[in-house]
Amino acid sequence: MKKIIQISTFSFILLLTGCNSGNKQLQDNIAMYSNTWGEIINKGNLDLINESHFTSDVTLIISPENVVGIEDFKAYYSEFVTGFSNVEFTLVDIFGQGDKIVKHWNFKGTHSGNFFGIPATGKSIDVEGTTLVKMKNGKIAQEQDFMDGLIFMEQLGIDPFLNPSNTAIIQKVYNDFANGDIPAVGAAMAEDIVWNEAENFPLADGNPYIGFDSILNGVFARIGSDWEYWKLEDLELHELTNNKILATGRYNAKYKKNGAIINLQMAHLWKIIDGKIVSFQQYADTKGINDAMNK
Repeated sequence: MKKIIQISTFSFILLLTGCNSGNKQLQDNIAMYSNTWGEIINKGNLDLINESHFTSDVTLIISPENVVGIEDFKAYYSEFVTGFSNVEFTLVDIFGQGDKIVKHWNFKGTHSGNFFGIPATGKSIDVEGTTLVKMKNGKIAQEQDFMDGLIFMEQLGIDPFLNPSNTAIIQKVYNDFANGDIPAVGAAMAEDIVWNEAENFPLADGNPYIGFDSILNGVFARIGSDWEYWKLEDLELHELTNNKILATGRYNAKYKKNGAIINLQMAHLWKIIDGKIVSFQQYADTKGINDAMNK
């Protein structure tokens, strides 16, 4: 009986030591995690997103595609640091078990900068959420955030049923076109994009153009060949429902053959699905363009 008691006592001591060791590791993880995120968000110290605090393959689980790796992880959270001022990031509660941590947080700030393509609104936000965390060898290995996105968008004064990233995609297309980066323009388009020039427009003879190569040869190449320059001015983007963007502005161009200059109204209707442009429809003063070409 004495031997049995001795063995049981020894086993209890091992169990207790293991529990204390596990508790200490959890406490260390929570302390490191809390301090790291407090510095990153409240003080804007993005350099702490490094391999001393995060695993090299740190993963943010998010739809539609996870953010993986130090650099992409850092780029993602830089949007919060540069997009908001007067930031107050508070851990309401934090606890865990083993290598898992759960945090309940509150984020306050003023939307004073570009945030994932959303221009500054000057609005103040006050949102709460929860994050599930996985640690590995004392480093942050995985995170998954949960919050009410509708409340967040409403506080920014943005219609939650619109997709502001669509506007950023189209704005980039116009910027790339102005800079002559045609491959970048093509990269924004779906493989089977359907492109239509305005009826009676000189380039409408190929309607509908299907795919970027068709657009490149039937539209862009002909503009470059026939026109000394072709600029878009006074451009404004208007986000619509159903993933559509309406662009309005003016064409300013010079026809090579006779030197005629046009300055005419135009409108473009774009549709984006899953981050790719799937259709384009042009509306323009086709009579003014044809008159200039036939002087």
